[in-house]
Amino acid sequence: MASILIKGGTIVNYDKSVEADILIKDNKIEDIAKKIKHEKAFKINAKNKFIFPGAIDPHVHLHLKTSVGYSADDFYTGSLAALAGGTTTLIDFVTPNRGQSWIEALAERKSEAEKCLIDYSFHMSPTWWGENSADEMLQCIKKEGISSFKVYLAYKDSIGIDDSTLLQVFETAAKNKALVTLHCENGDIIDKLRKDAIKNGNISPRYHFETRPSESESDSVFKAINMSKILKCPIYIVHVTSQESLKFIKNAKKNNQLVFAETCPQYLMFNDSVYKQAGFKSAAYVMSPPIRTKKDQKALWDSLSSNIVSSIGTDHCPFNWNQKEIGESDFTKIPNGAGGIEHRLKMLYSFGVLKEKITLNQMIELCSYNPAKIFGLSNRKGYVKEGMDADLVIWNPNIKSKVSINNHFQNCDIDIYEGIETVGIPETVISKGIVAIDSGSINVGNLKGEFLYRKEFKKNDFKK
Repeated sequence: MASILIKGGTIVNYDKSVEADILIKDNKIEDIAKKIKHEKAFKINAKNKFIFPGAIDPHVHLHLKTSVGYSADDFYTGSLAALAGGTTTLIDFVTPNRGQSWIEALAERKSEAEKCLIDYSFHMSPTWWGENSADEMLQCIKKEGISSFKVYLAYKDSIGIDDSTLLQVFETAAKNKALVTLHCENGDIIDKLRKDAIKNGNISPRYHFETRPSESESDSVFKAINMSKILKCPIYIVHVTSQESLKFIKNAKKNNQLVFAETCPQYLMFNDSVYKQAGFKSAAYVMSPPIRTKKDQKALWDSLSSNIVSSIGTDHCPFNWNQKEIGESDFTKIPNGAGGIEHRLKMLYSFGVLKEKITLNQMIELCSYNPAKIFGLSNRKGYVKEGMDADLVIWNPNIKSKVSINNHFQNCDIDIYEGIETVGIPETVISKGIVAIDSGSINVGNLKGEFLYRKEFKKNDFKK
């Protein structure tokens, strides 16, 4: 593999920015210096451009099996869309059937992910608890390199768990120094509201929003924080959407509790007006939790600059219109999810950095450094320095573009960001030392993602 020399760019890490050259050799960053000479290296001119560590998306659902078929992106198309957006590592999920061995489910999921173009890992999702579950959790941590376990407090009729199972997960994870991640919604309240809505003839997508009130999220967040405090288990709350949830998280952090929070671009970019569209158009925005109010949206932006939210994932889970339309006469049957894996950096740069809501360094912290640190990848990912994986994004801050289903990479005929104009693009994306994307041209023929063995979660890494 030929060496690559990136000349004249500004390296942007979470803590500092510096102008320097970067030499890549054998999939790694070999040297960083003010001026590097290497006559035989393939040279890339990065003058007047930024160089980011490849973004890490800690929350995606590729090739997800649902009642309406699989989600629109498999691991190939989803990872291609990721690359196009400057993401070079993703973390998906293993969701065992109830009664199924977690290790067996993991083997099946690895097989499904074989065509992934970028490095990847999984969160294990305990959907049930049996006599071997504690041993399987330990095996995931020690032998499989999976250090995070995602539970659902909604969807009680399928993958959600009750409090007794949550207690087992917390206790075992705390004992084995693992991280528990949580989808926080009160499933019992939501199930009642949904049944009442349908009974009363309220069938449109608007009622997806109406039947999942912000209180159902914040109530669940409050419970999770209290249980984790009692059981001394670190937690990571996914896709936070409400200002009340943020208050609970802020208070827990103030009391030095190890609580991490994630939000997603869709909650930063939109408000509940998307559910007031005519006809069935609002179905594109049916996701859980739903998009909230303008007040919640502002609170989320504020939480990024104040470090209440630690990371930004996408919850990438797109469905095509023919799949969404299965719920045309019953909103509860609309598959939950939307795409976004290729738009995250563009949205944050255009509407966060350029609007001075966050700094460029904070964007890198939220999308690269913190996900790497929290999920045991900081020895390889999330920071541009010598010895790290050669996963890099050369960002051109001057090019304008517009999101369109006509040119996006995700394998879906819906794009919730359709028509949005952005500034700045991931002009060149390097994955594992290979130039995969360059000015719109694609070179992924030699790319093959690696299943990442992640380090165990260590509380001391997060002490002040």
